[in-house]
Amino acid sequence: MKILAVEDDATTGAFISRGLREEGHSVDLVTNGREALIQATGGSYDVMIVDRMLPEIDGLTLVKTLRGAGNQTPVLFLTSLGSVDDRIGGLNAGGDDYLVKPFAFGELSARVSALARRPPAVEQEAVLRAGPLEMDLIARKVTREGVEIDLLPREFAILEHLIRRKGRVQTRTMLLESIWDINFDPMTNVVETHISRLRAKVDKPFDSELIKTVRGAGYRIDA
Repeated sequence: MKILAVEDDATTGAFISRGLREEGHSVDLVTNGREALIQATGGSYDVMIVDRMLPEIDGLTLVKTLRGAGNQTPVLFLTSLGSVDDRIGGLNAGGDDYLVKPFAFGELSARVSALARRPPAVEQEAVLRAGPLEMDLIARKVTREGVEIDLLPREFAILEHLIRRKGRVQTRTMLLESIWDINFDPMTNVVETHISRLRAKVDKPFDSELIKTVRGAGYRIDA
């Protein structure tokens, strides 16, 4: 594999590079975020190993910038920042895995190999379909049987969520977390109210029902 290691600590960087090269990999080692951005943009790597606390451009900003530019090279964050919030921040920034220092080289090697085996990321579909219903995610347009349906932003988000998970029941909790970013029960019928409004627009004017209620479980689109 061709690996880019971004580590400003000379001892750690040398340890990582030597170990990976002994396993037969090609390793480029850089010591700051700005140089890493240039290397990652100009080179084709199988995996990147990135420290979070880097000079010039920090690791989170580096990965966010690469992802924003369409670079989908798998990234393993290797850092001493090990709290749950730190891990979440790294993954939300576009990291694929997170390993906390101090670390065992064997685990680092195994994680790098696992990342390289993952199938490449594919672009998300611009148009989603569920039977006669079509969602254009770029134009933010929904049509069914050629009839355009005017949805509010939250209704659009719910419909997109259900279509992307066709055939799978989505519980009230799943919808609260995904659509409203709420990880507790607000003790309101906000989900039920929005589903009812969505059905009034997507299902009721037409002959068949797309949004199914699974009693005691949640909602599902099968088409």
